Amino acid sequence: MDAGGGRPAASPLDTVAAAFKSRVMELQDLVLARSMFPATAMPDLASVDASVTAMESRVQDIRRCLQEELDAIPKAKLIERSLKQQEKLQHMLANVPSGMHVDVFATHLEQSSSRMLPERFNFSSSVPEYNECELKIKEEPVTAPKKGRAPAPRWYISTEELDSLSSYMRGRLTLEKVNIAINEVASYADANAHLVTCPTNKLSEDKWDKALELRKIAATEAVKGKPFFLEVDIKGPGLKLDQTGKAILTVLRHLGRFHETRIGRHRVFILKKQA
Repeated sequence: MDAGGGRPAASPLDTVAAAFKSRVMELQDLVLARSMFPATAMPDLASVDASVTAMESRVQDIRRCLQEELDAIPKAKLIERSLKQQEKLQHMLANVPSGMHVDVFATHLEQSSSRMLPERFNFSSSVPEYNECELKIKEEPVTAPKKGRAPAPRWYISTEELDSLSSYMRGRLTLEKVNIAINEVASYADANAHLVTCPTNKLSEDKWDKALELRKIAATEAVKGKPFFLEVDIKGPGLKLDQTGKAILTVLRHLGRFHETRIGRHRVFILKKQA
């Protein structure tokens, strides 16, 4: 806005267009003047031609600058998305339970940085180092996600989030217990997704009934395309349907890690992705 008139200031492109229009009108006046004074027609025509050539060159420069700006927009958006992904991965790495491997997250973090960002934006040097003896796998192995399908989100909570809960809701829960539970429910969702997408002829007979039931649930409007697990899937070791397990589920629901619904006889938990 202009300080005096209160009207919006003209953009650089509008200014150039106005100058261009003014110059064209000036050239038109020169052409008319040339016809009135035949003796000076040829020198005036040469002057007009030089002016038009200079203006054409200026317009080409403006178009080239605009094209360079347009070409830079996708690169800027890519860098912005990469930085957001970097922030999410660093959050996961900072809050991953000590009973789990973090080298997986560190590797993914480094690959993501080197692949998607220029060298000056690489944050791999900021990844904290962990003692290998502290990073032992406690969870059971889970079927690897099918190629082309993203694994269930593991949106770990931070110390700040846990501290923000009321003492009544937090109880004796620790960051370690809650994040191990998050990893476990994500493994349930990965296993269910495998049963939903796996061809029937590749399933063992004892899995047919559950696979059919899961496919009916996955086809409902509330669940379609989303990672989910059932209450009956919760069998430990990190999360059980005891008093502590129910408290963990309450905390995760309160912190927005999932929402739940009931489909038929099943209580279904639908995992949410990190915002």
